Amino acid sequence: MTDLVQSLLSFLNASMTPFHAVAESVRRLRAAGFEELREGDAWQLSAGTRGFTTRNGSSLIAFSCGRKAPQESGFFAVGAHTDSPNLRIKPAPDATRHGYRQLGVEVYGGVLLSTWLDRDLSLAGRVLVERDGEVASELVDFGRPLLRIPNLAIHLNRTVNSEGLVLNPQTHLAPILGLARAESPSLSHLLASELSARARNTSAEHVLGFDLSLYDVQPASLSGLSSEFIHSARLDNLASCFAALTALIHAETAHDATRVAVLYDHEEVGSRSAHGAGSPFLRQTLERISQARGAAGAESFVRAIAHSFLISCDMAHAIHPNYADRHEPAHAPLLGAGPVLKLNANQSYATDGFGTARFAQLCRAADVSSQHYVVRSDMPCGSTIGPITAAELGLATIDIGSPLLSMHSIREMAAASDVTSLARLLDVYFG
Repeated sequence: MTDLVQSLLSFLNASMTPFHAVAESVRRLRAAGFEELREGDAWQLSAGTRGFTTRNGSSLIAFSCGRKAPQESGFFAVGAHTDSPNLRIKPAPDATRHGYRQLGVEVYGGVLLSTWLDRDLSLAGRVLVERDGEVASELVDFGRPLLRIPNLAIHLNRTVNSEGLVLNPQTHLAPILGLARAESPSLSHLLASELSARARNTSAEHVLGFDLSLYDVQPASLSGLSSEFIHSARLDNLASCFAALTALIHAETAHDATRVAVLYDHEEVGSRSAHGAGSPFLRQTLERISQARGAAGAESFVRAIAHSFLISCDMAHAIHPNYADRHEPAHAPLLGAGPVLKLNANQSYATDGFGTARFAQLCRAADVSSQHYVVRSDMPCGSTIGPITAAELGLATIDIGSPLLSMHSIREMAAASDVTSLARLLDVYFG
């Protein structure tokens, strides 16, 4: 196993939720010498400054200022997203049914629901607590098997193998937390106890709110005859976040352009939030960098954007050997065969002819093979942050990603060699 692949596995295991993914990204950035810049503070930047800022604890922008001002050399950016489809806890989740303690959950994004059954699940996320009259945000991770959504026995569902499994998100997905007892603690009590064990003393009355997700406790692993595959939750799209972050950390500071990695939350549900790709988060940050580097007036920022480029990096659909007919025959990516350029005539992806040429040049310079993905003409196409960001900023953009099987499953599958290929490509891009 290469050090790069091992680093990805560690990143995946530490990033159970978008909040944890940003916290782990911040840890790595700080270790590499990047300085935190809070949105509410004044920024002092110069050539070579390496900094980052966060919003909501679930989105992050990191950057390395170039030798030249952005209006002269632009921004070279890579975008990805921190969120993945999962099951999230409802605000008033506690329920007792037929002798079992359960928690109410809501489906977040396009979840492959059946994969969440019969798994060892835990809880993680953000808890908002009252500390000395102020609201504080604290990360929580139970880190152990706590919940399970059991399948219905085949004896009670005889046609499941012939007619398929149909799950109702409201009635079939509530996980079992324990047996119902008079003294069973509420979720707020469980959160208070967990926080007290790991941080400061907390009572249930201190818990004011939370953003919690279920996750599979099985860690990321390698498989295959030669350990050529990665199996993990949240490869879509933490593998791209890892690649963008790692390339920025490795990038030389002596470069004309300002390099940027933007990791958004809420891509899986449309990006419409104060910190998603549909927000002004990236625009405001790039404008502040331009102004702090001496640019004055709106024209300077327009000039900077004209010199800029964005690689929207999100996982791509690899051809499935058992369902090959679901792919467009001439555009069916393989695991282990290199980065994928994604195209769609209806602009679900932002790639155009110019971007295709730029991608070909990058792959040639990085000495990596490349692939193309186009959805079948008789099937709908998914989308990414690419078109959203391109439309928001007028920024030249391409959509790429590493190939993936079992996309949106609780446990996805990628090729270890594609980690290295994408890293080389982004290293060359950032320079």
